[in-house]
Amino acid sequence: MDWSLELVVLPVADMDRAKTFYMQKAGFELLVDHRAGEDFRVVQLSPRGSSCAIALMQNTEAAGTVQGLHVVVSDIDAARSELLGRGAEASEIFHFEEGGQTAGPDPERGDYNSFLSFADPDGNGWLVQEVRRTARQA
Repeated sequence: MDWSLELVVLPVADMDRAKTFYMQKAGFELLVDHRAGEDFRVVQLSPRGSSCAIALMQNTEAAGTVQGLHVVVSDIDAARSELLGRGAEASEIFHFEEGGQTAGPDPERGDYNSFLSFADPDGNGWLVQEVRRTARQA
């Protein structure tokens, strides 16, 4: 049986602010924005091309506590340029070598070893990771 991760819940302090960030600055697509009464709202967004989405959850106390979410791109330089062009604050590109994190992309441009980071307005943290081949080629 296949198991498919399709939704990750992110606690945020302000649903509208988070929705705007993910749509305008991170380039996510809006899937659902549904209200049921005054106290219930579901906002789901997805990175373009992803089968996994995020659901924003109003939770001021837990806002910003999710760290290390990964999105995978085939071109880390283009991804950084897109984020910056949309007005998001994105880190410089980095990779890992023996001894730790090093500035710049992986010199060999090996899959899974070039990264950049960004955070939403609440501080939920994301890593963008370069993988030039598709998962099905593994």
